[in-house]
Amino acid sequence: NYRVNVFFVAISSHEVYEGQSISRTPRETTMTITAQQSALLTSNNANYTVGLTSSEASHRRNNDDGPNAGLNTVKPPINCPKWVCCLLPCIKYIPSVKLFKQIQPEDAEVLRDGRWIRYDHASLVAGDIIRLVEGDVVPADSVVISLGMDQVDISKVINDSEEGIETSTRSEGDFPGANSLEMTVDSHFINGETKPRQIFNKPDGTIELTTLYYGSRVLEGSCIAVVTATGNETVLAQLIRDKKWPPKGDLTDFLREMEKKDRADDADVEAGIALLPR
Repeated sequence: NYRVNVFFVAISSHEVYEGQSISRTPRETTMTITAQQSALLTSNNANYTVGLTSSEASHRRNNDDGPNAGLNTVKPPINCPKWVCCLLPCIKYIPSVKLFKQIQPEDAEVLRDGRWIRYDHASLVAGDIIRLVEGDVVPADSVVISLGMDQVDISKVINDSEEGIETSTRSEGDFPGANSLEMTVDSHFINGETKPRQIFNKPDGTIELTTLYYGSRVLEGSCIAVVTATGNETVLAQLIRDKKWPPKGDLTDFLREMEKKDRADDADVEAGIALLPR
């Protein structure tokens, strides 16, 4: 198997969160990032160490012709003009409308220009590096890269056969689940799964390639993840378009097959590009 050996380090001695800087003592915890995770960072043109620059994020949001361009917002299941909602206030009491409002994220902790800051979730773009802690609503479709609050060193690759800005000055201990290398996420209101999803380090130090869906809630633990889809490209938006949301049953298998197909399509595109004359 192809993998990357890594260890936890603090990105710097000071970080920003809700107006105050966070001082930390670096901790080292051996873990492993898989080749799949490394390839995912590459395919999304993500910089795990310093994140995107403000100009890169702005370009992806405003000028990119790709499917993830534009603001990271999802259209509600009943998308009526505001004047209609004013005339028919009962619309907001429709179960799907109430649930949609309940799962909306407010902001996101994102790595931009080398520092952790808080942005409105609508500003996120594919390739952003985000950090999630207990109580957060997942602000975009993302894939977990590492568990815990600290970044990891991904500079060494080993191939072997083994298995709107706010800042904050709270200490690391003020973050629920900050030191946990396990994570529990509830996606029931997105995909109908009956049990919260648990993510943890396996004996070889790796974690399963795990997608977190826009609108899911972190019940316990923390992680660093890369944004893979925003706005109309999120799973929630696709389910709403396909009239499969709110879920009437467990859609886990359906979504798993959909993700496999998407990855196969991406692989076909990359193979095609590799065959083009240079």
